[in-house]
Amino acid sequence: MPSFVLSSAPPSSPIQVFDAIRALAFVGDLSMGQPVDHSTRTAWLASQLAAATGQGEATQGHAACVSLLRWSGCTANAPEFSDLLGDDVGGRRTMLATGSARAAADFAGSVGPLAEIHCEVSGDIARTLGMPAAVELPLRHIFETYDGRGKPNGLDASRIPGEVFLVSIAGDLEILSRVHGLSNALRYIAERADARYPAFLVDAVQRHAVDWLHGLEQGAATEALPSPGTLQGATAPLELIADVIDLKLPWMTGFSRRVAEAARRCAAELGLDAAQQQRVYRAGLIHGIGRASVPNSVWDTPGVRSEADAERLRLVPYWTERAARRIDTLRAEAELASFVDERLDGSGFFRGVKGPAIDTECRVLAAAAHWVALCTGRPGRAALPDADAASALRAEADAGRLDAQAVAALTGHPRAAAAVPSSNDAALLSGREVEVLGRISLGESNKEAARSLGISPSTVRAHLENIFRKLGCTTRAAATLKALTLGLL
Repeated sequence: MPSFVLSSAPPSSPIQVFDAIRALAFVGDLSMGQPVDHSTRTAWLASQLAAATGQGEATQGHAACVSLLRWSGCTANAPEFSDLLGDDVGGRRTMLATGSARAAADFAGSVGPLAEIHCEVSGDIARTLGMPAAVELPLRHIFETYDGRGKPNGLDASRIPGEVFLVSIAGDLEILSRVHGLSNALRYIAERADARYPAFLVDAVQRHAVDWLHGLEQGAATEALPSPGTLQGATAPLELIADVIDLKLPWMTGFSRRVAEAARRCAAELGLDAAQQQRVYRAGLIHGIGRASVPNSVWDTPGVRSEADAERLRLVPYWTERAARRIDTLRAEAELASFVDERLDGSGFFRGVKGPAIDTECRVLAAAAHWVALCTGRPGRAALPDADAASALRAEADAGRLDAQAVAALTGHPRAAAAVPSSNDAALLSGREVEVLGRISLGESNKEAARSLGISPSTVRAHLENIFRKLGCTTRAAATLKALTLGLL
């Protein structure tokens, strides 16, 4: 595990549930290589389709929420998609734009294990958010198809929630019309009738598609979307967004939480007030939103990158800033977070601003993120020991790139006591099980975890079986997310 750990259990940082859903939709769209309004447009189309086929307001709201959360599990299987396609972002963009019904079905049939990961994680996210069953269950079966050949379970149509079909065809209409034009999109959708979704939904789309797409062009998707009444006033932990972001890269498990806590502690050391400490903490949690736009292969490649890859990395904070424009209650934090890669000498990105243009809170977050990065191992580079990380951070301050006071505050206490989960949560897993899950969550295989812990692979496998049973999970990504949510990792 990374050597930089939390000094205490992180403060609770709730946001409105619907804002959490919108943030997850933004991350999902980036991960799938889609425009950042794709899920919002799909949600509006799904609700219109539900209304056009006689569904009530409740179903319209459920379909909208399922659309927004449909890609919330895609960071969890990004490593597997990267192994399969090389480019997890571009590969999924191509997959979604495939017009041929046969080619699309063939590809979908080849990624069963990846669909299982996605569905379990997105369903667990919905449960954590307090979504009703009419949202959670469709997410757990989002890749099932009307002909019974879908994933992950190959369910008969009678057992598939209707919201699955509403969202599936709405998503196809949004993407295929944008990529191939409306007439081709309608032809491709017609080829999927009674295969991917029932024919009566295809008929409704054929009748209304022109008007619906015109409505989208007129900005209809920016209007308030229908949502379940149970969401009124409900909140969710912002830490969940951080954990979902970090699932994309196993070696970054818990990274955003560590950045957030380091920034909060640094702000306190510098005498910033409570509101400022909370703001830099929340900004630390979401500073990695834009990472979803960059393929895992780029993040995992050590050494010199191509100019194209370097440009994608420079745009990561830009995409975080774009999130600020879409979620009012996170506007200040996302704007702050978008300065995470700026440097005092102007050598940072994406703005390239310098000195006075970077305020104290931004300086704190930039130093904290760089500090945690130095203390975190990644492919091709081990985590630096505390003393070496402190020296490297001070060198950045001496060179005029990072704020000297923030660096001094961070390096004055390089190692802090580990956070202790509540007694009820701690009782879920034994100490050894936490160690095993900690290694697995970082992307290690059973053999690698066994070697790290000095035990046999069969013992690791036995511990994993117990961990999955206790946490109610079947995939490693879901177990990691649940353990983070409970404070076990």
